[in-house]
Amino acid sequence: MNLTISGHHLEVTPSLREYVLTKLDRVTRHFDQVVDVNVLLTVEKQKEKDRRQKAEVTVHVKGKDIFVETSHEDLYAAIDQLMDKLDRQVCRHKDRVQDHHHTSHKRQDSSWDAIQ
Repeated sequence: MNLTISGHHLEVTPSLREYVLTKLDRVTRHFDQVVDVNVLLTVEKQKEKDRRQKAEVTVHVKGKDIFVETSHEDLYAAIDQLMDKLDRQVCRHKDRVQDHHHTSHKRQDSSWDAIQ
């Protein structure tokens, strides 16, 4: 898995990097076929006091790119919300990818009746 953590108008400190890595472990625990992860943390230079910290992630899994972004007044809270959204997206993608083909109970019962 290739991981890129970058900051825009922000220095990515080792503690911030470690926080993102621990949160990403939850996502990779659910779905291990993650190829590439790009995390972008930004501080928006606006007059608006709330929702100035923004976190974005692009996850490249086999066959699809998943993009999630959140903003909050606290960067750590933005990362928490980001990973919650990403976890839901990855779980939904995993459910779509998994093979749900199985024989129905009707078909099994009718074939069982034909044998008897």
